[in-house]
Amino acid sequence: MRLTRGHFQAFIGCSERPISTSSETFLKTPNLEKTFFKSQNSEDNLVKRLCRENKHEEAIINLCERDRLTEAIQVLDHMQRPSPLVYSNLLKLCLQQKAVEATKRVHTHIKRSGFFPRASSLNQIIDCYCKCGSLVDARIVFDEMQEKDVCSWNTMVSGYAKAGRLKDAPNLFDEMPERDNFSWTAIISGYVHHDLPNDALQLCRTMLKDYNVKLNKFTVCSALSASSATQSLIIGKEIHGHIMRTASALVHMYCKCGNMEVADKVFKWIPKPDLASWTSLINGYAQNGKPQEALKLFDSLLDTGIKPDHITFVGVLSACTHSGLVDKGVEYFNSIKQKHGLDYTIDHYACVVDLLSRSGRFIEAEEIIKKMPMKPDKFLWGSVLAGCGIHGNLDLAKQAAKVLFKIEPENAATYVTLSNIYAAAGKWGEVAEIRKMMDVNRVVKKPGRSWTEIKRKVYTFLMGDTSNPRLKEIHGLLGELQKKMREEGYVPKIDHVLHDVEEEQKEENLSYHSEKLAIAFAILVTPPGTMIKVFKNLRTCVDCHTAIQYISKIESRKIVVRDSSRFHCFEGGSCSCKDYW
Repeated sequence: MRLTRGHFQAFIGCSERPISTSSETFLKTPNLEKTFFKSQNSEDNLVKRLCRENKHEEAIINLCERDRLTEAIQVLDHMQRPSPLVYSNLLKLCLQQKAVEATKRVHTHIKRSGFFPRASSLNQIIDCYCKCGSLVDARIVFDEMQEKDVCSWNTMVSGYAKAGRLKDAPNLFDEMPERDNFSWTAIISGYVHHDLPNDALQLCRTMLKDYNVKLNKFTVCSALSASSATQSLIIGKEIHGHIMRTASALVHMYCKCGNMEVADKVFKWIPKPDLASWTSLINGYAQNGKPQEALKLFDSLLDTGIKPDHITFVGVLSACTHSGLVDKGVEYFNSIKQKHGLDYTIDHYACVVDLLSRSGRFIEAEEIIKKMPMKPDKFLWGSVLAGCGIHGNLDLAKQAAKVLFKIEPENAATYVTLSNIYAAAGKWGEVAEIRKMMDVNRVVKKPGRSWTEIKRKVYTFLMGDTSNPRLKEIHGLLGELQKKMREEGYVPKIDHVLHDVEEEQKEENLSYHSEKLAIAFAILVTPPGTMIKVFKNLRTCVDCHTAIQYISKIESRKIVVRDSSRFHCFEGGSCSCKDYW
């Protein structure tokens, strides 16, 4: 992709004077067409034409794209004040070809042209000189810089270190006003590369103990090489400890992304997992539709003698919620204080109230709320309201919504959930009242949005959006699936459709929810049997949840949906959440 001039205005600063491209400048010089381009191929003919039309900047960029550095600089010599884009292209090519004389000519032209280069462009020149082996010229540019950034220092230090100038490199390193990870890595790798492992290890110790620097993979590799060369186990163990901490973060990341298979592999790779690793995996299993694995892992944690903390129990209670193990969940909740000696947090209360509300045990949930030492928060009342939606508890739903309206009157989710409950009960007058409240409070319902990634491109879907060029095919496929689903026993869940309209219209409203559109599109564009992964910004509705179960069976596909609540893994006509979500 050709970069535009605008991309480089910040890269190479210049004076406010206009760029001169007058033909008078070029009339004083030999004809470029005759001097440089004698061949008759089409590309050189293009350059001839550009020069003839005084479009010398375009000619240079064309030559740079074809690695014609010598000719590009000859054209540059016939220009008075090129744009930043021209200089950037030339310096990039100088660096690629490690052409020190060409770098000097470009640098000289920059100074002669009246530009006032910023740090970023001067850093590029320093880098060119360093990598071309001209450290003297690089240091001159560095010393002449009025404003140096951390990249300026790093480039010069790295240049010295790679060249084996291991007195100049640390001296300049010590002068640095601020250092980043690259600064340390440059010196350490320089010591290792030039057979000074003891110096590398000493710097590693300083970095880890005195500066608490977070290592990256390059620093780790250099440090371990130094440790191996000196047979120093102490620093090796310190680096090993860092790698283990990184592994714990990897477990957490893979769990969050829904890749439990890799998360489990990384976890098993850790010789002695810490509590953070155990907790990440327990929570990951709970959120990814594998509650039984989460509870088994918790038992394994207890067997090791490691004491769980309050975060661990959030995952355990969540696992019980998502598997419908109500009594087991209450037992775990009671054990937090009685067996493990931990104080309850608001998160523990929210989890157990969610557990009881989902199962319709509202009396027990209310008893716990009354006994709480702290004030219930929006998450707890939100769990109560969601449970009321599942079981149609209108009275408690009104109570929970009333509290939530006071806590956060701008949250559309409360209005929508209460409307769903009224709609399911056929109370359309109350649904209309909720709409009026939303209008008065200027609350706008967040539109459902789903997206899927196919071949590194993200496709987004909204109900009613007609921008996808394959929308007709998507609707056609959904229509076919609807017929097949009915043959399998599917009945649309129209109770929560927020419109007092005919059932046929309600079914149509449900047919084009964003997650269904995304799944249908993925079916169209991927080979049969390919796993489909869809993300949604809201909680998936009951009908979509049921429909996707049928689709997974009909299409013989594994379909993973990440909604605002959890991961759902649909396969063979069932969901990993077992309808608890």
